[in-house]
Amino acid sequence: MSREFKRTDRVGSQMQRELAGLVRDQLENPSLGMITIQEVRVVRDFSHAKIFFTQLGGEMDEKRAAKRLNEAVPMLRHELGRRMRLRTIPALHFVYDVSVEQGRHLSALIDDAVESDSRHSDEGE
Repeated sequence: MSREFKRTDRVGSQMQRELAGLVRDQLENPSLGMITIQEVRVVRDFSHAKIFFTQLGGEMDEKRAAKRLNEAVPMLRHELGRRMRLRTIPALHFVYDVSVEQGRHLSALIDDAVESDSRHSDEGE
């Protein structure tokens, strides 16, 4: 019988909480804007973690923001090592999360289709 949550999921969840606080408190850069850590996926052997983030406001585009976050990885790993009880801290890789934008786009397409359908049904009456 498998457990409800895998250890990698629990570690990823804890890393998400810790990284959210670290990014907020340690990377005070107005041009970065507000960074939200959406998800942390840790590989099975805990050697790597992919951190998906979104950005609100700020002057940097998502590529420059990802580059800035990836430049801060040594400091973030050091702080994670102090806060978490892990033998080794995974290598961190920040990736911009496009799923929120894709969801917004799909929602707009659905709204347009529903509006178009209702206009066509009104014309047919």
